[in-house]
Amino acid sequence: MSNHMSGENFDDYISQAQAARMRAVTRQAIADLVKRGRLRSVKLAGRNFVLRSEVEAFFQLAKGRPMKDAPKRKMPEPIYLGKSHESGRDGLGR
Repeated sequence: MSNHMSGENFDDYISQAQAARMRAVTRQAIADLVKRGRLRSVKLAGRNFVLRSEVEAFFQLAKGRPMKDAPKRKMPEPIYLGKSHESGRDGLGR
């Protein structure tokens, strides 16, 4: 967490609660991102603020975990329990 705003205008910052509402996540989710260093924050008058542009950019890039390329599974052949149309037998060989 930074103690200065490094040249940004205070209007560029929003509270963690505002960031959470803006992105439809919990305030705790925003706080966790700050704690892990994924979002920078500044503390002013006992409240933590994050850069609006970082919140917007972070959530545009992060849409969840990337999908793994899972191999396609072959479906097993169906087992017919009624009379077979071809042989006149049921699916159990009778």
